[in-house]
Amino acid sequence: MERRMIGELVRVPAGAIHVRQDGPADGKPIVLLHGFEGSVHWWDGLTPLLSDTYRVIRVDLLGFGCTTAEPGFDQRSQSEMLTAVLERLDITDATVIGHSWGADSALGLAELSGRVAEVVVVDQAPDCEELRILRILRPVLRLLGWAPVGRCAHALLDNNRILRRALGAGFAPGFDPDAAAPGWSQLRSDHRAMSWRANRAVLVERPQELAARPLDAQIRALGLPALVIHGRHDSLYGWRNTVDRYAAAGARIELIDTAGHSPNVETPDQVAAALRAFLADPTVSRSAAS
Repeated sequence: MERRMIGELVRVPAGAIHVRQDGPADGKPIVLLHGFEGSVHWWDGLTPLLSDTYRVIRVDLLGFGCTTAEPGFDQRSQSEMLTAVLERLDITDATVIGHSWGADSALGLAELSGRVAEVVVVDQAPDCEELRILRILRPVLRLLGWAPVGRCAHALLDNNRILRRALGAGFAPGFDPDAAAPGWSQLRSDHRAMSWRANRAVLVERPQELAARPLDAQIRALGLPALVIHGRHDSLYGWRNTVDRYAAAGARIELIDTAGHSPNVETPDQVAAALRAFLADPTVSRSAAS
């Protein structure tokens, strides 16, 4: 396990939470939440493009990065932890951005806390219906909850070739993770630092939770200004159905033509431009891309 702390540990009821802050203390707060297999470092390329104006707060979610606490991985547990962090740091009027699996926590935080003003979803479909492989493998994946199997599976993935192939689905075809921050060595470190228990929570339990409460329905119920950023080359969630559903829920859509599943890593400049345009006037909506 490798953990490289670049921030502070904020102590809340869930445990000691790794938080990194950049930018002016009086700037509008932007809270960045990483996805599965991630950490605060998945925002290394984007943060400098925002921190001249905004107070950028990055958080390692429960069981990831330098947050060793892992009382629960579900949306409610993560959202309660994040609510406590915002209260501890006295953050209000925040824009909360969730990449992939982190989108669940972003919307859950907005639902639970009155400290969120806008929400942003980066490359996460409303549910996991497109990931049919998860349904096919569900009986096998359930074994991940058994410690010997879960630990073994997590360790087996820590092979340079296997891990590169697995994480490659998170980027556009041909994208080299070493060509951008955080770089391959950090991505591998993030995998090693992640709790093995998160695999079952994300791969088995989460699809069931999203089937009952899709993220587009959550955005509609929130009624907050919402932006959805999606890469046209996302191999996990096709862009067309995803943006159409979010647009119908009232979200503004920003489609990035050259990005895959992780535009925050692949095209941080375009993500920063989309965020600045959105925050300049969150009330203005745009129709889904064609």
